[in-house]
Amino acid sequence: MESESQFSGDDSSRNLGASTVRKSAIVKQTIELIQSEDTESKIQAAREIRRLTKTSQKHRRQFSGAIEPLLSMLKSDSLECKEASLLALLNLAVKDERNKIKIVDAGALEPLVLLLQSNNSNLREYATAALLTLSASAINKPTISCSGVIPLLVEILRDAGQQAKIDALMAIYNLSTHPGNLSIILSEKVIPPLVNLLKNCKKSSKTAEKCSALLESLMGFDEGRTALTSEEGGVLAVVEVLENGSFQSREHAVGALLTMCESDRCRYREPILSEGVIPGLLELTVQGTPKSKSKAHTLLQLLRESPYRRSELQPDTLENIVCNIVSQIDGEDLSGKAKKMLAEMVQVSMEQSLRHLQQRALFVALHQSHGHLEAEQLSSHMEKVLYMHIVSSSNRGTQQFRCEPDMISLRYLCPKENEH
Repeated sequence: MESESQFSGDDSSRNLGASTVRKSAIVKQTIELIQSEDTESKIQAAREIRRLTKTSQKHRRQFSGAIEPLLSMLKSDSLECKEASLLALLNLAVKDERNKIKIVDAGALEPLVLLLQSNNSNLREYATAALLTLSASAINKPTISCSGVIPLLVEILRDAGQQAKIDALMAIYNLSTHPGNLSIILSEKVIPPLVNLLKNCKKSSKTAEKCSALLESLMGFDEGRTALTSEEGGVLAVVEVLENGSFQSREHAVGALLTMCESDRCRYREPILSEGVIPGLLELTVQGTPKSKSKAHTLLQLLRESPYRRSELQPDTLENIVCNIVSQIDGEDLSGKAKKMLAEMVQVSMEQSLRHLQQRALFVALHQSHGHLEAEQLSSHMEKVLYMHIVSSSNRGTQQFRCEPDMISLRYLCPKENEH
């Protein structure tokens, strides 16, 4: 048995050595072909490079010497030549920082910019994907930013196929982190196509995450805030991400809304409230990331009618809590409206309210058993539940918050599961 194992090992070593020799010969032969004068041989060699570098980091290293011949092919008049070389360069750059830098340094941007303007949709899509990959390198960002690609990428985001739009978004996001590029991106009227993409993508997707992240950055500019509120459904799209996005997306969404409100509370408070942001914010204070929780708490405070903090208000008796909430709906005759609304809530939805409070009590009990809730927090959570009941009752038949009270309470009891 021992001798058989030894024999098998020797045989495996010989096979491995032979395989290595064959692969080295293939690499050498392919590089010779791509440097030849025959166009067909070059195309076949480029396709072979694309195939071999698709999943192999080792081959990406071995074929780095083919970058310049591939760039020469990219400038050819032959459509087939351009496509084969572009796809090979794309695979060479994926997950290889040195190749990314080498491709840009070798002069890839000029032909790529031309391809972004091509009438051929496939070439535009491949060129966009290549720029996405190349822009992932911090060293390449200044050079790419100076090449004039940003307006072309925004144009693709506005009017191209879905995959090209997503790749353009990711490339724009990569470039947005380079100083000075946000103002250039904004000047190209990026908000409308960005909002359109956000409306039509799955809110838990990577696309939504990058859209939200870019929007959060752009909200630091008055032009960006004005564009978002002017775009039909713009704020609503951000609110929907806040409600249904991934943890990271929700963090960016609440950050975008908070930046708006902090910049000019009087101007943006109403547009944000009118899209039914409150339930999502309340959920984030319980289920979000640490940053999301903090931002949600701050935004809720800014969205209050009263500018004063809780500690400066009267003690949180039931009537005071209700008066505070009612003041956000109608500022006149608070005490009378609060009492009337309480009576109506009990009369119209007593059974529903009891179910909610039972579910909430279970939630609080579970957290108390783990020491997660202090007495002070219980008052805060009570206010949240009452807020949802009251607004639901006072706006019955409307879609101010776009979700039923049962759905809101279930969110608290059933947390969601959790470079291109």
